[in-house]
Amino acid sequence: MSKHLIYILLPLLIFAACQSDKQKDTDFGAEFEIPDSVIYDGELEISQQAMDEIVQNISSPVEIAALIKSVGVPYSKNYLASTDNIDNYNTSFEKALGLGIYGADLGYQNMFNKTGSVIDYISAIKTLADGIRVGQFFDFSTLRRLVSNNQNLDSLMTISVQNFNQMDRYLNENNRSNLSSLIVTGVWIESMYLLCESIKESPNAELSEKIGEQKIILGNLMLLLKNYERDPKFKDLIEKLTEIQSIFREVTITYEKAEPEMIEEDGMLVIKQNDKQSIEISNETLFKIIDKTVEVRNKIIL
Repeated sequence: MSKHLIYILLPLLIFAACQSDKQKDTDFGAEFEIPDSVIYDGELEISQQAMDEIVQNISSPVEIAALIKSVGVPYSKNYLASTDNIDNYNTSFEKALGLGIYGADLGYQNMFNKTGSVIDYISAIKTLADGIRVGQFFDFSTLRRLVSNNQNLDSLMTISVQNFNQMDRYLNENNRSNLSSLIVTGVWIESMYLLCESIKESPNAELSEKIGEQKIILGNLMLLLKNYERDPKFKDLIEKLTEIQSIFREVTITYEKAEPEMIEEDGMLVIKQNDKQSIEISNETLFKIIDKTVEVRNKIIL
């Protein structure tokens, strides 16, 4: 994964480092404010390999924003979740989901160099991160200063990665992959929402294809979430996403195998895979997915 996809996208880094465990996190359960009898931390232990594969296939919000920008869709603040409602995120479940949502919005703003509004989203992320007891691993003062001074992306990425690595270790040691799955879900749904709003503004074949690709990614994400479906809050979230997944059944994805080739890249020989992917998605299906995604996303944000 390139460092440009790492910057600010804490959900991907958190998720790749966490593993599920049978041991209950009592603090997490308490913040859910539901009886212990219905708190559930997972049916099975999820392997590191399975997590890594899913994380690598989830499109980074920076990647999504870069695509949106590259096809000429203008920036719109109206697409973003409002930071005015941050106090509405009360439980750990809501805060973890919100952390992914605001992280995706932050990546979108960064791609369009909207440094003025970025400060509000960094503050929102700090509030949510503190709420699930991982805020201590972010150097928010330095991040805010770098953004305010409009310094280069490399400086921001360096300090961000240092913060994320510390948080990775903490979450790994405390077996909190239930939070990680929610953060990644927040990233996915908000990134999809940004794609959907953008294509409504400016219909584009590349954006349409990117939406079609999400069929497989959503399927993998649902497998992870269903590991916690005995928890009522997870069950409700799964039901919402199932409404989107059911429409994706109308999307056809086929693959054409091709011989790989050896190429030179940055002074090194690497293997380039030449397999081709073909996505068939009708306009009718596309706009059904868009409408349902917008509906579900607006139910999730608070």
